[in-house]
Amino acid sequence: MDIPKIHEGEYRLCLLLWEHEPLTAVELAKRCHEQLGWKRTTTYTVIKRLGEKGVLQNKDGIVTSRISKDAVQAYEIGELVEKTFEGSLPAFVAAFTKHRDISASELDEVQRMIDRIRKGG
Repeated sequence: MDIPKIHEGEYRLCLLLWEHEPLTAVELAKRCHEQLGWKRTTTYTVIKRLGEKGVLQNKDGIVTSRISKDAVQAYEIGELVEKTFEGSLPAFVAAFTKHRDISASELDEVQRMIDRIRKGG
């Protein structure tokens, strides 16, 4: 499945949905108001737009995702690496770590990921 471009505000709504789905459109609008400061009409507009993109489904007032959070994040990171770092993962990692302190536990977790990948997992 192709992943459509999801803009920042749309992504913020998706985060709420992914965390609590399924939600009624009314409940999603309430959460968006409480956590994002959105008006009900704004939420309904974004729900409609994301439905048209195929990101979510609003059936009988129940909103569910059609694309997972993992799939969207993987797509966005891939786009960032391709566009900003000419597809170079090492360049991305170097830029990311240059201005950020990384804890020992984070380094250990990344090393475990690398080890899993090398083993074909």
